[in-house]
Amino acid sequence: MSDSLNVPPAHVSAPGVASGMTARNTSRLRPPMLFIALILLGLVFAGSKLAEDIQQSGLTLSGLLPLMLLAVALLAALGFEFVNGFHDTANAVATVIYTRSLSPTVAVVLSGLFNFLGVLCSSGAVAFGMMSLLPVELIVQTGSHESFVMIYALLFSAILWNLATWWRGLPASSSHTLIGAIIGVGVAHAVSQGRSALSGVNWGQALNIGNALLLSPVVGFACAALLLLAIKRLVKSPALCQTASAQAAPSRWIRGLMILSCSGVSFAHGSNDGQKGMGLIMLILIAALPVTYSLNRTLTEGDSAQIVTLSHKAQQQLEALAPVGVVEDARAVLTTYLQTGEPDPRVLPALAQLTGTAGDTLARYGSLSQLPADRVAGVRNALYLSAETIKRLQADNTLQLPAATAQTLQALRKALEGATRFIPAWVKIAVALALGLGTLVGWRRIVSTLGEKIGKAPLNYAQGVSAQLVTMGTIGAASGFGLPVSTTHVLSSGIAGTMAANRSGLQLSTLRNMVLAWVLTLPAAALLSATLYWLFSAL
Repeated sequence: MSDSLNVPPAHVSAPGVASGMTARNTSRLRPPMLFIALILLGLVFAGSKLAEDIQQSGLTLSGLLPLMLLAVALLAALGFEFVNGFHDTANAVATVIYTRSLSPTVAVVLSGLFNFLGVLCSSGAVAFGMMSLLPVELIVQTGSHESFVMIYALLFSAILWNLATWWRGLPASSSHTLIGAIIGVGVAHAVSQGRSALSGVNWGQALNIGNALLLSPVVGFACAALLLLAIKRLVKSPALCQTASAQAAPSRWIRGLMILSCSGVSFAHGSNDGQKGMGLIMLILIAALPVTYSLNRTLTEGDSAQIVTLSHKAQQQLEALAPVGVVEDARAVLTTYLQTGEPDPRVLPALAQLTGTAGDTLARYGSLSQLPADRVAGVRNALYLSAETIKRLQADNTLQLPAATAQTLQALRKALEGATRFIPAWVKIAVALALGLGTLVGWRRIVSTLGEKIGKAPLNYAQGVSAQLVTMGTIGAASGFGLPVSTTHVLSSGIAGTMAANRSGLQLSTLRNMVLAWVLTLPAAALLSATLYWLFSAL
């Protein structure tokens, strides 16, 4: 520990939660009335929009069971995001609270605001990237008991594991938890259908997500260490390298840096992590209310006309490449191809047949909003299977399509994803509220871990700024590529990197526990979700 930094021992005078959060500070945790009013208004808005959508879906008393399943599943999904706030959103406010740059209440409200903005500005790419891990047959079987079993299993397993690690004060990753739960459900479903366990997950997508989750902590550690060294060399201010005082807040310019970087982390976190809850809720809505949420009925007639034109154009080009004739069950052929990835000469004609049929149906009714209720599920599944098949074909290096055909398929895929991948505004609002409330309740344990238990010396201002800036940049870049990453792991790795660069020493016991949670989360969540899947299936 460096004496020049005037660093007090963590157990004596550090200003963090574990050692110095006084009764006066604790009393400030009461949320302001404006914040409570905004939460209530958001809940009323989300509830009214959902009720309006349910009414438009035509559900009657005969549809009471899916309505009950919908309510329970939505509560569980929002519960997941609420627990997610214990973990990941709490990390966004950890350094700004620990360094006394903001009071806990103000920090949490500020973080909630920027989380909200991040969720609203998100593209949805991360949400649907997570959904694409699931077996394709589970996604197209809207309203079936298998889809509800899948949803309940992955939701409750993710919540249980998140609660367990939060109770131990470990900054475990909600992203890892959810991915593990999805993998467990997919494997369990494949085995229950008598297929290979490997066919139950889109392993290509799982590998992309795994690489992002694996590399992002390494990037956080290295870049935060380098940034701290650059700040110490370029900014000649001893105050920036001091630890937080137990009695006073830092100077205004240091507080400004801490608050800006905290806000950036919160925005980036909302734009990435919030999408996971959004994806879960869309799975639930599609399963329970397929008429309302299977297709994006806000698309204009011009958008629908573009889908029709591209579908017919792709049909003609594909039939010219593979004139096999009529495929007996085009959907089954494409579903099997997506499950196994094995070459099949019927794939291209099946894709041509399915896109052509969907284009004909859409041309007959003019737009997605005019489709009769009994046609919605069929058209949605055709569009979804076509888009996923095109995506798989584009990733197949052994298949060389003519440039014109490849260009048409790329444009068609983009148009089809616009019709099947959408997130209503009320869903974003509900997720943002759940994240904010989770932060308000459960920030204390994680702040203590990040502030005092990673390094042998308490966190100083420069370390907090460095870790937060790197976290913000890493998560923002991942969101741009549509990949989920863990705010928990990036920020905690960044703090560890600054401790190493500052020669403050690392508490190996805490790092060991964090790595253990990182390693165990995927298999534990997968095993738990698979167990729940079999249990719910039996029930």
